[in-house]
Amino acid sequence: MICPAALQGVGVGLRSCHYQNILTDLPPVSWFEILSDNYLNTEGLPLYYLEQIRQHYPVTLHGVGMSLGSTDPLNFDYLAKLKQLANWVEPVYISDHLAWISIGGYYLNELLPLPYTKEVLDHVTERIKQVQDYLGTQILIENPASYFTFTNSTLSEEEFIKALVESADCYLLLDVNNLYVNASNHGFNPLNYLDIMPKNRVKQIHLAGYEKRDNYLFDTHGHQIHPPVWQLYQEALNRFGNIPTLIEWDTDIPPWEVVMTEAKKAEKLMVNN
Repeated sequence: MICPAALQGVGVGLRSCHYQNILTDLPPVSWFEILSDNYLNTEGLPLYYLEQIRQHYPVTLHGVGMSLGSTDPLNFDYLAKLKQLANWVEPVYISDHLAWISIGGYYLNELLPLPYTKEVLDHVTERIKQVQDYLGTQILIENPASYFTFTNSTLSEEEFIKALVESADCYLLLDVNNLYVNASNHGFNPLNYLDIMPKNRVKQIHLAGYEKRDNYLFDTHGHQIHPPVWQLYQEALNRFGNIPTLIEWDTDIPPWEVVMTEAKKAEKLMVNN
């Protein structure tokens, strides 16, 4: 199911407004990340364009629907559709988020955070193992962006994620923007966070832009990458090496040339690392 080719270099999140740019010019992008959920319940043009692009580039699948932190039963109807999509496009990796989006069978349009306790760790570990067994591959888990903390947490975020990827035998999708947002919002040192992460578990990096609100940073993925995130990305490269990196842009998506400018910045940092 999973494409055996190694992922490397800088990729871009595939967005429908850029289909024509990509197929007309075949730009020098190393790979594309596909938003899984956009292709699970659709036919026609989206799948046509995905098939055409997949002929030229490696891809990864990135979703929001596993609801790994929920106490609802795992949604195997969703996972079956995801597996079918993966069998078709043969992604290098499949990823989702450390979050929950469902309760009592109702799905929310939001990635909600979890308390960091041993009980939650055991719960999410078991669910990831079940997902991996069903999909037949190790998955990547993305660190969250959050705007509050739980008073009953007994572990730091980095302690929880380190324990999770090791106990579930999965990988980490390190979102550097999310890390910077959380460090700023909650007042911790992001370099200590990087230091504790096991190097062999970090398989992919996300870069995106945040929005400054009155007294916190908001993870919108709707801006160019800010200087402190670029600086933190350099620190991540120093620690983990040239991990495949994605430019992620989800709202107020700009022309293709703007996205490529961000990709070239990341490539330059990789080359100089």
